[in-house]
Formats: sequence, structure tokens, C-alpha cells
Amino acid sequence: MRETTVKTPVIAMVAITRVMLGAGVALLLGDRLEAKQRKAAGWSLFIVGVATTVPLAMTVMQGSRPVRKTIGKWVF
Repeated sequence: MRETTVKTPVIAMVAITRVMLGAGVALLLGDRLEAKQRKAAGWSLFIVGVATTVPLAMTVMQGSRPVRKTIGKWVF
């Protein structure tokens, strides 16, 4: 098991990238805008969402560490 400490700004950035990614997918699948506008906006949001997720995921994973459990004087 691993433990990760994440600060509030990083959590906010992760949430924002998830929203952008979801909005991009919704625009690509929806039909409220003209096809050309929908595809341009949808792909832009999708690509930005994916591109910003990778560095954030790396930041979070670099901050994780194994959890150490102790029972008496034994460390696991």
C-alpha cells in the first residue's frame, strides 16, 4: 500500500483538468453546436485536458511513498 500527500492547489488542478476533459468529450458527443464548432471546441478541450493530466499525475505519483505499519517494535 502507498500513501500520497497532495496539497489543495494540486487537487484543484486535477479537478480542473478532469472538467476540461469531460467537457471536451461532451462537446464531441453532443449536437447543440454546429459540427465544425463542436469539433473544434471539443478537441481543444480534450487535448488540453489530456496534456495537463500527465504532468499532474507524475507530480502526484512522485509524492507517494510506501506506508509503514508498526506493531510493537516490528516495522512492516
